Amino acid sequence: MKAYVFPGQGAQFTGMGKDLYDQRPAAKDLMEQANDVLGFRLTDIMFNGTADELRQTKVTQPAVFLHSVAVALTADQFSPDMVAGHSLGEFSALVCNGVLDFSDGLRLVSMRAQAMQKACELEPSTMAAVLGLSDEVVDEICRSIVGEVVVAANFNCPGQLVISGSIKGVDEACIKLKAAGAKRALTLQVGGAFHSPLMAPAREELSAAIAQTKFSSARCPVYQNVNASPSTNPEEIKKNLIEQLTAPVRWTKSVQNMVKDGAKEFIECGPGKVLQGLVAKIEPSVAVSGL
Repeated sequence: MKAYVFPGQGAQFTGMGKDLYDQRPAAKDLMEQANDVLGFRLTDIMFNGTADELRQTKVTQPAVFLHSVAVALTADQFSPDMVAGHSLGEFSALVCNGVLDFSDGLRLVSMRAQAMQKACELEPSTMAAVLGLSDEVVDEICRSIVGEVVVAANFNCPGQLVISGSIKGVDEACIKLKAAGAKRALTLQVGGAFHSPLMAPAREELSAAIAQTKFSSARCPVYQNVNASPSTNPEEIKKNLIEQLTAPVRWTKSVQNMVKDGAKEFIECGPGKVLQGLVAKIEPSVAVSGL
């Protein structure tokens, strides 16, 4: 069985999608449609923008989404038995799985990005990468910080997590994590505390937008970040998509559950190879590749 997986924010690079635009008419049509929906030429920034321009929240998330969807939907063969996406990538997975219309998915991604940026500006916050400790130890140390928000946000693969919260909370947690034996506990250059309670204002905005958007039944199971479980039910998918903003990304468990349910091959759709690397660490026995 084939599992198709879709990357999240951070996979962007200058020049992304240019070959697709030039070589596949269907991809060019999708990209021009995206420019029209957004009201600015996203493709100009994708193809020629600087790293700083690509890091702008209103650009990054739609750019990764657009690249991933264009790669998948214009591929010679795209036949998933199951799908999953890492954070933002869940929206790409849902469009490619027939749950969301392309334009609706892009509008939700754009709105989500701007709502997250606004939430980041309300309170100084950050994230940090943690290497070399078990999920349980990281979770326990985050819970031990009193008076500050700090949570385990991304369970990426065994021994590789990301924590998220207030600047003081993350700093305190990093000190404790290093004392507990972490190989690294390093603050990341991000705009805020994604997948933490500090994203609650963005979740309210996203919830309102999702309530007004048509969701269809999935063609095949989508393994969602919030619970790492498969779903095809549109109402359940909506609920989990809203919760995702303030809940951790359970990527390790998602991949393990996909393998348990029969996945033998994982194919990453979109820029970069981050998910291929994570899947190989989580389940070394499966085949990994990229579109």
